[in-house]
Amino acid sequence: MIGLVDHGAGNLASVANALDHLEVTWRPVHDAGELEGVTAAILPGVGAAGAAMASLRAGGLDDGLRRFCASGRPYLGICVGLQLLFERSAEDGAAGLGILAGEVVRIPTAAKLPHVGWNTVEHVGGGWLGPFDGDAFYFTHSYVVAPTDRALVAAVTDHGARFVSAIEHGSIFGVQFHPERSGPRGLELLAAFCRAADPVTDAHAR
Repeated sequence: MIGLVDHGAGNLASVANALDHLEVTWRPVHDAGELEGVTAAILPGVGAAGAAMASLRAGGLDDGLRRFCASGRPYLGICVGLQLLFERSAEDGAAGLGILAGEVVRIPTAAKLPHVGWNTVEHVGGGWLGPFDGDAFYFTHSYVVAPTDRALVAAVTDHGARFVSAIEHGSIFGVQFHPERSGPRGLELLAAFCRAADPVTDAHAR
């Protein structure tokens, strides 16, 4: 059972539609108690870190997600859902979940921001994203993660400067792009996460 974490500003409907298309069993998660009944979690996100964290705290989901990730159950953060894994965001000075060491910074580029549209990812570490090396995914953001431990970096992308576009740490995965808006390859990436969550999830991804 996939728990789709609802913090009030995520791209929840698009991710839910993608999971339905993949025939994956999921349910919405609004508070920490509802995390207890799921075996994998996805935190989609748009908007600013401060507002997202305030919403998570209101339902006790900040501590709930820390416990969830510490338990070893699979977690996928999408866009802001990736950024919240880290300690602090330069976007609004908000503290993140602090599950991983590092911060969120503005893309150090002279290119136009926000970075919106399709761009390719280069696989550089971990195993999960290897099959997607060189594939294009849909981005919309101005801020990116800067992990303290570069061993976390699973993929990078170039937008006038190279930035981290995916991380992997044990059962914790995160992508800066939006697989739910990235066509067939995005669906395949979500299916790969569901397979990574096996055998504990009801993942029937095609």
